Amino acid sequence: MAFLFDPKLKEPFKLSRSKIDLFMKCPHCFYLDRKLGIGIPSGPGFSLNSAVDALLKKEFDIYRAKNQKHPLMEKYGINAVPLAHVEMENWRNNFRGIQYLHKPTNLLIFGAIDDIWQMSDGSIAIVDYKSTSTSKEITLDDEWKESYKRQMEIYQWLFEKNGFKIAPQGYFVYCNGLKDRDALDGKLDFDLSIISYTGDNSWVEKAIFDIFKTLKSLVAPSASPTCEYCDYVSKAKKLK
Repeated sequence: MAFLFDPKLKEPFKLSRSKIDLFMKCPHCFYLDRKLGIGIPSGPGFSLNSAVDALLKKEFDIYRAKNQKHPLMEKYGINAVPLAHVEMENWRNNFRGIQYLHKPTNLLIFGAIDDIWQMSDGSIAIVDYKSTSTSKEITLDDEWKESYKRQMEIYQWLFEKNGFKIAPQGYFVYCNGLKDRDALDGKLDFDLSIISYTGDNSWVEKAIFDIFKTLKSLVAPSASPTCEYCDYVSKAKKLK
């Protein structure tokens, strides 16, 4: 697979879920990244979040092996069990994930999931793990959490294209680090909660065609007025 898009190449161009989200935020930054190889500067990884994800996967895998509900599912009245599937490890792999070749554009869309739950009617629900530490009520209302919703909807689209019956609701398993303890005592306590979300992936197909059109263009889209990176570059140029 080519790292940068070249319309002359015949093999599929691999496009991750996160790059689709980048396009939705700022087509200009997406073009620089996927067409010209000029990526947005990245910060350090969130090691604590990764540790929480890894432990949650191990915990839900225990119930997956038993074909039993996790106690958190019982608490929230979710009639499901963690899905046992031979492809689970591939779907969780960041470099493979769940994949679908969009033949009209020859774009290979992929994304790595956290978990899949099988509902009582045989459909599957997309599950994403999130970590935070806040005293506020956890909701999906924050503007920056639109990316979370798009993430869920792209996964739903991918599994639909792979022939799975998708439950209308997906679930975010939230781990909220508690700061009201008297001391750390070598451990961090969490409150676990589940937020359901009914996705609408009808936008995904159009976005893929728009991405393909953008990649074929010889001219980059205009900088977005709402993009912090475009704003930084614009202001930096004025200092010359």
